[in-house]
Amino acid sequence: MLRPEEAQRPFTVTELANEIRRELRPLTALLVKGEVSGMKRGAKGHYSFAIKDGQSLINGFLYADDARRVTTLPEDGQVFVFRGRVDFWPLYGTVRFVVDQIEFDDVGKLPSPTGAVIHDLQETIWERYPNMGVVVYPVQVQGAAAPMSVARALRRCNQEQLADVIVLARGGGSFEELYAFNTEIVARAILESRLPVVTALGHTSDRTVADLVGDAECRTPTEAGSRVVPKKSDLLLQLRERGKRMDREITQRVARAADRLLNKKQRLMQLLIALVRQRVERLARAAGELGRLSPLAQVARREEALRDRSRRLGSAASTRLARSRSELVKRRVADRLDRALTERFASATRGLEHRRQRLVALSPDGVLSRGYSITQDAESGAVLRSSAETKANRRVRIRLGAGRLGARVDEVEQ
Repeated sequence: MLRPEEAQRPFTVTELANEIRRELRPLTALLVKGEVSGMKRGAKGHYSFAIKDGQSLINGFLYADDARRVTTLPEDGQVFVFRGRVDFWPLYGTVRFVVDQIEFDDVGKLPSPTGAVIHDLQETIWERYPNMGVVVYPVQVQGAAAPMSVARALRRCNQEQLADVIVLARGGGSFEELYAFNTEIVARAILESRLPVVTALGHTSDRTVADLVGDAECRTPTEAGSRVVPKKSDLLLQLRERGKRMDREITQRVARAADRLLNKKQRLMQLLIALVRQRVERLARAAGELGRLSPLAQVARREEALRDRSRRLGSAASTRLARSRSELVKRRVADRLDRALTERFASATRGLEHRRQRLVALSPDGVLSRGYSITQDAESGAVLRSSAETKANRRVRIRLGAGRLGARVDEVEQ
């Protein structure tokens, strides 16, 4: 069907040809009765001919593969019933009837797709599933050629794979009329079918061999249609229920995944906080160790030790002196006491001077007095142990043996 917006511009020949083919596409599985004329065989084995009646003519075409499957090739002047589809050939601008099956025009041998059997089956199927595709393979159901026609149609259905199940249907009949369905060739074709075969041969008193070897047996086409095609409404209901279950399952899984993710996030945050706390504590300990090992701290500790020793020495000397005085008073030997005190004081003075000189030599001030110095960063006060700890234009303070200096770094050498 040409869309209105497309009709506003001219079509190319190819576009128009494609539209014609699209419109003719539904004309499939048609039965056409007519007389053959102009039968010709091409170089590749294809056949072209004309099908006509008293008033009209249409070009027919039979592919080589289909020609090998038909039981009889038509000849000029013979009347046949052809099954096929209508197609438009853009290269030649012609409409052709592409034939895939040919049968003689014998009454009752080739049931029409619009007959009661097909009508009942299609109505049942489309009532249960409105847009279900139905592929019709008309066959000869009576006569000597009927068994081969049925078997050939079954094999073709399996080859083309256009359907999921085969319904072998007929409108009933006597034992003689159902002879084709009691033959070995039909039974073997049913057994060899890869697709399931459901028989629906109508109301009969006897079961046929086809009923026995088929995958399922139904009495009527209506029953067969109800058996092989589910109700679309039931399927839609099942799909909706499954969709709801799937939505619930997805919601639950997403919720569980979100809970797991939240738990992992909380654990990660706890772990991160603990890790940061450990690093902070390590930094604090390192800073404490660094402060304890710094030269200023060592100098302060040594000065405190010297002061403590001086206090203890003074206390010990005072105690010893008091005890000696007490003894001297008791003995009343003033002369000896004076001499002894003089000697003891002299000895203590020499020892104290010797210790003082050693303490002075070991103290940082003593080290500084020998020409050494302590350099500190002017901003942070940190003692510089390496040239890598400062940079050019950085202000520093230099502590000497006597006094301090302020300076700026001009050059840094490693």
